[in-house]
Amino acid sequence: MRFLLSVLFAVVAVMGHAQSGVISGKVTNARTNEPVPFANVLVQGTDFAAATDFDGAYRIEGLAPGLYNLEVSSIGFTSIVVFEVEVTNARVAFKDIGLEESTIVSEAAEVQASGFTKRDEAPVSLSRIGVNEVKRNPGGNRDISQAIRSLPGVASTPSFRNDIVIRGGAPNENRFYIDGIEIPNINHFATQGSSGGPVGMINVDFIESVNFYSGAFPSNRGNALSSVLEFGFKDGRSDKWTANAVIGASDIGLTVEGPTGENSSLIASARRSYLQFLFGQLGLPFLPTYNDFQFKWQSQLNEKNKITVLGIGAVDDFALNLDLAEDTEDPDFENNQRILDFLPVNTQWNYAMGVKWDHFSEGGITTVVASRNMLNNESFKHINNDVTLAKTFDYTSQEIENKFRVEHKKFFENGMKLNVGLNYEFAKYNNFSFFEIFSFQQDTLVPVEVSSAFDMHKYGAFAQASKPFMENRLILSLGLRVDGNEWASSMVNPLRQFSPRFSASYSITELLSWNFNTGIYHQLPPYTVLGYAENGNLINRENDIRYIRNQQLVSGFRYELPKRNAQVSVEGFYKYYDRYPFSVDKQISLANLGGDFGVVGNEEVTSTSEGRAYGVEFMFQQRLFNGLYGIVSYTWVRSEFTGAQDDVFIPSSWDSRHLVSVTAGKKFGNNWELGSRFLFSAGTPFTPYDVQTSVLMPVWDLFRAGLLDFDQLNTERLTPYYTLDVRLDKKWFFDKWSLNLFLDVQNVTNFQTPAPDFLDVEKDEFGNPIPDANNPGSYTPVFIEQVGGTVLPTIGVIVEL
Repeated sequence: MRFLLSVLFAVVAVMGHAQSGVISGKVTNARTNEPVPFANVLVQGTDFAAATDFDGAYRIEGLAPGLYNLEVSSIGFTSIVVFEVEVTNARVAFKDIGLEESTIVSEAAEVQASGFTKRDEAPVSLSRIGVNEVKRNPGGNRDISQAIRSLPGVASTPSFRNDIVIRGGAPNENRFYIDGIEIPNINHFATQGSSGGPVGMINVDFIESVNFYSGAFPSNRGNALSSVLEFGFKDGRSDKWTANAVIGASDIGLTVEGPTGENSSLIASARRSYLQFLFGQLGLPFLPTYNDFQFKWQSQLNEKNKITVLGIGAVDDFALNLDLAEDTEDPDFENNQRILDFLPVNTQWNYAMGVKWDHFSEGGITTVVASRNMLNNESFKHINNDVTLAKTFDYTSQEIENKFRVEHKKFFENGMKLNVGLNYEFAKYNNFSFFEIFSFQQDTLVPVEVSSAFDMHKYGAFAQASKPFMENRLILSLGLRVDGNEWASSMVNPLRQFSPRFSASYSITELLSWNFNTGIYHQLPPYTVLGYAENGNLINRENDIRYIRNQQLVSGFRYELPKRNAQVSVEGFYKYYDRYPFSVDKQISLANLGGDFGVVGNEEVTSTSEGRAYGVEFMFQQRLFNGLYGIVSYTWVRSEFTGAQDDVFIPSSWDSRHLVSVTAGKKFGNNWELGSRFLFSAGTPFTPYDVQTSVLMPVWDLFRAGLLDFDQLNTERLTPYYTLDVRLDKKWFFDKWSLNLFLDVQNVTNFQTPAPDFLDVEKDEFGNPIPDANNPGSYTPVFIEQVGGTVLPTIGVIVEL
């Protein structure tokens, strides 16, 4: 037996060390899509290299399986580094590379290739992360929403959610694009009117690149105040059909890709969670199930024309584990009953589909995009979770958007770039809601039934011009944007939503640069705000709701270490908000909401809240170099919004103060890899309960949970939070397939996550509330300590065929 095992391991070892890996692809002019002949493609740190032929094609053979960086250069083009191309024995690694024409005339000057090239319109607040950085992110579960928490300015939240909180802004202030096609959300179980959700929708096996803007948004990206995430999906393989199966921490998925014709390819995937089975076995009171699909089809019609069609969608169900309500012997019975009492049942599905046409001409690129996205959100709650009894809450809503955008990029011989375009959108919204609320103004329970529907036309125009000066040491960029719609008279004139922006970048030395951006940005309030109705009237239209406006100023320095694939940056930022929706009933800014499941904005508001966020960010980023990689970031941020008194700024729910992130990893021999991530956040503010109102019998019987005292908005603060995650990977590469096993351990120190105490009431042995003998008409309040966090190990399996 020992002899057989020894032979088996010897065979595996031999198979796993075969050096038959190939990198192949084309090098093209990014502006014209024409091939670049005689370009040099060098495998960094090795003697492997190739030159492109007349068609721009290159091929590098004889590589051992692993990750490699490519240095690509050609006379007349800016040299670049392409990071972490994954090579296996079973597949040719295709990597098509676009080079930007250089404005530096001298051919004799040696220009160091860089993987950190800036964009003229966004020299600040732009970060890039690669697909392998997302895949191996410790504790990230191959989720892009988790991976970006390693970047500066991004808050790490201890809750079971993927809320994207950037530089003190609310979660609904972000916009997402895939290959230039806008999608409304990137998470399952999204909060309507906000974002977030516990699990990401995007399959990381599709991702080619991620550009993350935390400011300095280009003018062709509208309706964003805190961030823009641009995902580049990879093209399907053009040589043969392959498959990739993944069993992860919460789901199982399959991805296939291959050619669909001589010049076209398809990549498609489907995933399904098994959380409902795990949660059921663990005895948890809720049973989430999510499913998602995505695909990309691309056809290179000819050298001048390219068509891209892609889609992404999800079906999410959030059910209750009602079997736990009958198990009175369970030691967690009381806690489970408490959760079951207030959690609703939720069903949600959504999709986004689009088609993009790129036309390359001699002096520029014309892009036309048409897309459609839809969200269907349903939620309900019965008395005592008994479907034979009346509903205490019933909600159904749909959001539909049909979008069209055309833009043209023009390149001039003097280095100037000009991008101009138009966008149009037809949107529809409908909503039916029945619920009872406690009116803080009337101090009583008020039944509310809302039914509304509207459609609207939205339109916009944009232009951005950039030009180098002083022999390319100074680059200036000016962008202009206007937006409008006919939903309300206050929004019809697009000049009222005039959004100028200006950027500058000055190279103090070849490696050190000073960068600057200032701009005004506008965002339309959520459809939940626009569609709120009473007695058939759109109340917030009558309240003259406006676009939210945000004025930003960012400046900083960046130092590159191209020989080490590293960079260091420091930036300071200031953001000022006005016209933010303000809740008439709660008397708080909606900027403080969005970090929980449900719906945000389905109420009467006015455009009267103001806010500000400011801070400093530091980042050191080490891309793969001699087997090492990592990101170290620190952010000091303050976030404040006005409360009931217009001139008083109080800390917002996103006022994290101090954010620290350290992500690092090392690749060892025999395809072992070890990574770790440390996240720290100072305690965020929270609002205490209105205990006296919450324990009133009719109030508690309806909500089964405490009501917040918004008169004391964010007057208390949690203790600081941190987590340490570790991941170990081992890969085997065979002739026809490869295998990746990983062990991911979240919260290895078993840190107990802080959370506000939960308000409950005393109950008898059957779970029925007990009246307070000393306070007639009320129950007796009980505070239950809320601590979360546990060591969470995950074993994952990835098979590539």
